[in-house]
Amino acid sequence: MKKLKIDDVARAAGVSKSTVSQYLNQRYKYMSEETRQRIGEVIDELGYQPNGLARSLKQNRTHLVGVVVADIDYSLSIQCVKAIENELQNRGIQVLICNSDENPEKEQRHIETLIARQVDGLIVFPTGHQASAYERLSEQQLPFVLIDRLVEGVSTQSLLLDNEMAVKLAVEELVREGHERIGIVTLPLGEQGITPRKERLGGFRKAMEEAGLQPVEDYVLSVPASEVAARLAELLARPEPPTALLAGNDIVLAELLKAANRQGIIIPEHLSLIGIDDAEFAQIYNPVITTIRQPAHEMGAQAAKVILSAIEEKDRPVPITYRFPPTLQQGASVKDLKSK
Repeated sequence: MKKLKIDDVARAAGVSKSTVSQYLNQRYKYMSEETRQRIGEVIDELGYQPNGLARSLKQNRTHLVGVVVADIDYSLSIQCVKAIENELQNRGIQVLICNSDENPEKEQRHIETLIARQVDGLIVFPTGHQASAYERLSEQQLPFVLIDRLVEGVSTQSLLLDNEMAVKLAVEELVREGHERIGIVTLPLGEQGITPRKERLGGFRKAMEEAGLQPVEDYVLSVPASEVAARLAELLARPEPPTALLAGNDIVLAELLKAANRQGIIIPEHLSLIGIDDAEFAQIYNPVITTIRQPAHEMGAQAAKVILSAIEEKDRPVPITYRFPPTLQQGASVKDLKSK
């Protein structure tokens, strides 16, 4: 059986080869909806399969995008990656996903591997803080986008939550319910300060001061997940323990909830709790945990659109930072102290 060619599709659809090529590359800007539909129907009728390798060689593209995740355990990472993959696959681009386990050296090895695979672009959840780690990407003019974290000195587009606003929403909610002794628990800041953790701690102090409250430094913790339970016990054993805690991310929230169960701490009767990240398990915990949601799906979809634009237009992304707004997801984990 004769192998179908792009000429056969063009002839059957009554259009030029270049128009079919534009359709296959999903460039519909100057194509009418009628033409687009006709080409699609002809491709289906003929059972035409474009030669992916030949197309890649001709366009000098592999139709691959690498995604390097700092830690795949975060609910943000999972939701962002799903959105990235959906958006790119809808455009005929395959995604190669690598997990760095918060290890800058491992991240660098992943980047080198993806460069060797000749990916068309990279979306990176950075673990490191050295601009030099990303210099090779710029040297090779390989488009890349950063997500969730910033790296000083790196000239590209970055997408992340408005972390200060996220903490401000949480503090305001607790203050509305009459809380004054409020603490925050995050994972360790890292050598130079992991962006969300650093910004959330800074935002916490700022929000407390704006509410007319003096932050108690002993209530401000940055500890490994393995130490959360012990530090919670120490906090609640104080003569004046905090009445409310803000969990800096979903991993901390999970550790606090596990510790509360083991230690017989009833939420919110003994301790009010708000989490950032809107982890799914927060909705099935009893009581439902109040959270500050970051629009992870929207962040991932936008990252995919930015990298696609950079790849297709062959322009370096303007080095700007997108800040996504958080929203309060009301639960039942905050006790009303005003009525006391």
